[in-house]
Amino acid sequence: MVKLDRRYFAQFDWVSFILVLLISLVGLATVFSATTSALCARSVHFDKHVWGILAGIVIYLFFCAQDYHKLERWGYFAFYVLVIILIITLIKGSIGIWGAQRWISIAGIRFQPSEFAKLLLPPFFTYLIATEKRRPFKLHTFLFFLGILSFVCVLILKQPDLGTAIIIFLEGLILLWAADFPRKYFITLFIIMGLCAPAGWFMLKPYQKNRIIVYMGGGDLHKERYHIEQSKIAIGSGGICGKGYLKGTQNHLCFLPARRTDFIFSVFAEEFGLIGCFLLIILFLLLFIRSYTFLPDIIDPHAQLLAFGLITPVALSTFINISMGLGLAPVVGIPLPFMTCGLSHNLITFAALGWAHGILARRFSMLAP
Repeated sequence: MVKLDRRYFAQFDWVSFILVLLISLVGLATVFSATTSALCARSVHFDKHVWGILAGIVIYLFFCAQDYHKLERWGYFAFYVLVIILIITLIKGSIGIWGAQRWISIAGIRFQPSEFAKLLLPPFFTYLIATEKRRPFKLHTFLFFLGILSFVCVLILKQPDLGTAIIIFLEGLILLWAADFPRKYFITLFIIMGLCAPAGWFMLKPYQKNRIIVYMGGGDLHKERYHIEQSKIAIGSGGICGKGYLKGTQNHLCFLPARRTDFIFSVFAEEFGLIGCFLLIILFLLLFIRSYTFLPDIIDPHAQLLAFGLITPVALSTFINISMGLGLAPVVGIPLPFMTCGLSHNLITFAALGWAHGILARRFSMLAP
């Protein structure tokens, strides 16, 4: 049973919780618009998203209420289990679009294991950091963490899932940087990555190469460039005030592809215009600014690093997804938190922010629930 000190409620960030609820409601409305049609008033995808949001809120509150120390220990051991599941996914996972083998079923529940890496990498990392007695950190410690991170990213790339691999790799590097490893390690790493980048090109799938070519300005307008061009048309046609809810032509005439997943922001932009996009981005910014602003108040540096690691992948996903829709980043299949239709990533997002906000609620006294 979870017991909460009354001081917890006084320190709990109700504003951030309300922001999460508001963005989730916007997401529900947008998914409904993206999945409804003249032939289908309410899609099964929308029903699934509703249940996902409701379950996500429960998960958010559950993680908020738990002792983050216990969660961290469980997360550390669960990370090893996740690596095994990622290997199993490559062998026996369900095959979807483009031949991607990203899903696995356990006890009749189908989920995407790679999403769990976003949640479990920070506790794994911080738990090991806490056991490292020597400061400053030595090169072998840096290489060990980098090796683990690279191995997990390779497993995810082999599915293939370039978008999730990018988020996890960036999340890991940012965590290493925040943990105050010597900067010379990063300079050397970036030089090596730059030299190896041409070889990495040949490891990509053909459709992944096409996405990068499109980002660089190439590709056929009716083939490789179709997705991003339709996204730009949808966003641009929304104008200042938008076409109105459920009145987006690019969306409802099915010109816009992947409208309930990768390009959910484009659906919203077409219907609510520049003003709506501005308000939505403000909601996201308020959520992340509040979360990051409170981090320095956490009196335990170890807990501070854990909370930072949990918030960062959510912020990265938001920035990259919106940039994708605008053509400012390659289309790599990264979901927009609380808005893109899909259970795995939404539940993980709620869990990550709930865990982080639970730490923030105890930031002055580090209360145990």
